[in-house]
Amino acid sequence: MVDKESNNIVSSIDNWRKKNISDCQFVLILAFIVGFLAAVAAYILHFIIEEIETLITSGFRITTINWLYLLYPVIGIWLTSLFVKYIVRDQISHGITRVLYAISTKRSKLKAHNTWTSIVASAITIGFGGSVGAEAPIVLTGSAIGSNLGRLFNMDRRTLMLLVGCGATAAVSGIFKAPIAGLVFTLEILMVDLTMASLLPILIASVTATCFSYFFTGGEPMYNFKIDYLWSLSKVPPTILLGVCCGFLSLYFMRVMSWCEDKYASLSKHPYLKLMAGGLVLSSLIFLFPSLYGEGYNSLRIFIEGNSATDW
Repeated sequence: MVDKESNNIVSSIDNWRKKNISDCQFVLILAFIVGFLAAVAAYILHFIIEEIETLITSGFRITTINWLYLLYPVIGIWLTSLFVKYIVRDQISHGITRVLYAISTKRSKLKAHNTWTSIVASAITIGFGGSVGAEAPIVLTGSAIGSNLGRLFNMDRRTLMLLVGCGATAAVSGIFKAPIAGLVFTLEILMVDLTMASLLPILIASVTATCFSYFFTGGEPMYNFKIDYLWSLSKVPPTILLGVCCGFLSLYFMRVMSWCEDKYASLSKHPYLKLMAGGLVLSSLIFLFPSLYGEGYNSLRIFIEGNSATDW
């Protein structure tokens, strides 16, 4: 009954907009909505992570050994596994890969549960110390918002792809408060065609997400620093060297991650052994290097802002 009423409301809105709003104008409106919803999703993800982390680590002291670092990541992985197995009942890992797969083979169609399940799963994992990034889950969430919103109003395949790009752009912009970063990410990773027809909706989604992220979390940028020296040509060679080193580091990371995934995949018939092995390795690393706990944004912020060692 509720679904029927919802469909009637959506149909009424769709019929009204076809009579009063052009397709181009409606795409811009959808881009704004996608940007807003992606900013809300990014805020919710950060909020849940911070609340869980604060709740379970508020009593930790830098001068003592915190043995619970060995336990929390295992609990987080276990809770996430239960959530995925019994509630989601679908594979939600590799968020960016799933977006690319949906664009290339599924006509930009992402499942409705992807609009929220990645937020819950990643928030639990990261909140309990899992040293994973929040970027891929929020990109999948934003892209799913764009895809499902477009399908709700029966958009064509090209528009769906554009809305998926808007969602990904808004997600990155919202989580980092960086609209240009979101735009570059979508153009380079998702390879959305850069035309005037696609650029304007993507920019609207990006700027909207950034503005609402500032509204939700305050006016401070994610990384607050300033460069108080002039750029000179003498800095070009070390900058190039830095880029080359980062490229090799990225290659190393991808190769090692693929190797680890293959090794853990061999334990798929023994899920509890797989859980304990992964949890033990992660917990040991976090126990030895507490700065690995969670998202890692605080550690990076300390590096960039040049704070003292006591902030660790």
